[in-house]
Amino acid sequence: MSQPSRPSAHDARDESGHLIRELHGITLAQILEYLVAAYGWPGLDSRIRINCFSVDPSIKSSLTFLRRTPWARAKVEALYVETRTAELRKAR
Repeated sequence: MSQPSRPSAHDARDESGHLIRELHGITLAQILEYLVAAYGWPGLDSRIRINCFSVDPSIKSSLTFLRRTPWARAKVEALYVETRTAELRKAR
């Protein structure tokens, strides 16, 4: 007899029922603003070491860099999914 499977961390859903990991309807700007509000620029820089977070950081300059740099954008999106998932699980 198999046990019911528990949802994984990647199956967390937002208030609308969308999977967090799918980033449904979330723009890169919204992701970045959320992370800056959650960690601040120094905290974001310590989690993802890229210059746009440490040298005169701003939303505009960071968005420009992240839109041109797929590996950095992937790291930012992964941090968002991880942070948002933890926030939703904690709220339950």
